[in-house]
Order: sequence, then structure tokens, then C-alpha cells
Amino acid sequence: MLTARRPSTTNVPGIWALGDCNGHGAFTHTSYNDYEIVADDLFNADHRRVSDRIQAYALYIDPPLGHCGMTDGEIRKSGRRALVAKYPMARVSRAYEKGETQGFIKISVDADTKQILGAAILGVGGDEIIHALLDIMYAKAPYTVIQRAMHIHPTVAEYLPTVMAKLESFT
Repeated sequence: MLTARRPSTTNVPGIWALGDCNGHGAFTHTSYNDYEIVADDLFNADHRRVSDRIQAYALYIDPPLGHCGMTDGEIRKSGRRALVAKYPMARVSRAYEKGETQGFIKISVDADTKQILGAAILGVGGDEIIHALLDIMYAKAPYTVIQRAMHIHPTVAEYLPTVMAKLESFT
């Protein structure tokens, strides 16, 4: 049985559930993070928890998809006031330059805290660029931190501030 506080801990002392069997992400990266949490708990008394992890994944399709945080359905269910913006890859210069204009960038933020709730990037580099948003989420920083940053041109990441400038009420 898995405990709610530390989901990688079973009801048997010294027995841990890592990876696919613990029900908290059936990905290589989540399994490795399970190991990091257990190692910190055992050797550093850090007491990290799987429940603090932000959901993140990539689908290696063409074009690739990177996703982090909450889905639209989860945002609606949470009852939070949210803002959302969606921007087509066809308007991203790096995607245009590479001739890979299929897809979009979508970002949702909490209207009150200004923290990023979730994002999806379907398009060239989406599996890599999603990390910039994920890092801001872990820092619990407002989206304005990345919106006001200078980004290198031409990249897909440079359009994150452009997308965020288009945030509007989530319905």
C-alpha cells in the first residue's frame, strides 16, 4: 500500500515503490525522479515528496509535444481564475525558417498569482522548450519573469513572451 504523504513509500518499512508501479507517472524521467526522492530521503533526510512534482512529459511525434502542469480540464475543475494564450507555430520565425510550422504554443496562468498553471508546445523544439516554463513553475515565479527576459533570435523560446502578452480570460 502506498502512503499519501510520500507516495514512493509502502506500508512496509524499508520497501519503496518506484517507477511504473507507484502510479505517479509511467515515464523514465518520473522513475528516475522517484529514485532521487528516495535517495534524498534515505541519505540526506531531505523529505522530498512525489506529490510536489509537476506533471511533465513529451511525446516524440512529428512535430514533438512538450507538456507541463495542469490541463484545461484540471484548471476548470480547480475553480481558479485563469488566463490563457495560444499562438500558432506558423507565426514563429524559427519554425517558419525550418519549414516546420505545424502546431502551437499554449500557456495557462493563474489570474491572481500570475504563476504558470500549465503549458503545451506542439511543434519544433516543443519537447525542449517546455523546460523553460517548467523551471519557472518550480521556482513559483510569476510568468512575467520569462515574459520580460531577453531571448535569442531566431528561436522558438523567444516567442514565449509574445504568447504571454496575449493572455486573456480562460473560459
